[in-house]
Amino acid sequence: MTVKRVLLLGIGNVLWADEGFGVRCIEVLHQHYQFPEHVTLMDGGTQGIYLVQHVQAADILVVFDAIDYGLEGGTLKLIADADVPNFMGAKKMSLHQTGFQEVLATSQLLGHYPEKLLLIGVQPVELDDYGGSLRPAVKAQIQLAIDCALRYLADQGIHAIPRATPLPSHEHLSPSQIALAQYESGRPSEQLACRLGDDRVLTDPSLKFDPKPSPIEQAMSVSVDHWRDR
Repeated sequence: MTVKRVLLLGIGNVLWADEGFGVRCIEVLHQHYQFPEHVTLMDGGTQGIYLVQHVQAADILVVFDAIDYGLEGGTLKLIADADVPNFMGAKKMSLHQTGFQEVLATSQLLGHYPEKLLLIGVQPVELDDYGGSLRPAVKAQIQLAIDCALRYLADQGIHAIPRATPLPSHEHLSPSQIALAQYESGRPSEQLACRLGDDRVLTDPSLKFDPKPSPIEQAMSVSVDHWRDR
């Protein structure tokens, strides 16, 4: 019996609020479950086209992502097989979705495309919050998304084993600094750091800006007129 190669992939940008949903799902999945050797869990982040080789190597692909379905924020929706590329590109929210749509198209063009494909997407509530984390309605869907993935894999004869003790942050797929708990607890308040661009930097009288170029900048400058006259 041929062993099916499985890729569980989370994509998105954790720095933009609900955009990080896919990565957070993989983070929690890796932290709490063990899988057979032929199952790979991957934080795809915003790598886009660089994921082609990994997608091509998979017989079964499960993707977690934030998708604009046009539904109420926090709604979870599953899309399977041939319909997945359509939803990845229907309403692009970020460059990573354009990139992943290209990944699927390239994989298909090269003749190495997953036999089965499942997209587990959540409708985002908020995206325009740099440094922000998942909104409560979206965060509440992480475990449900994981349960959907586990049931789907079980239908394919692939079973996960719950870990007796969750993995510590230094064993996560992503750097420990952006693990969900550390990321949320380490973010400064709006009073300490404006999240939309801080005008206080420009208006603070204690900060003085010297308009004159530094000696290094002067040494690097080139006179266009001088070279034109030679």
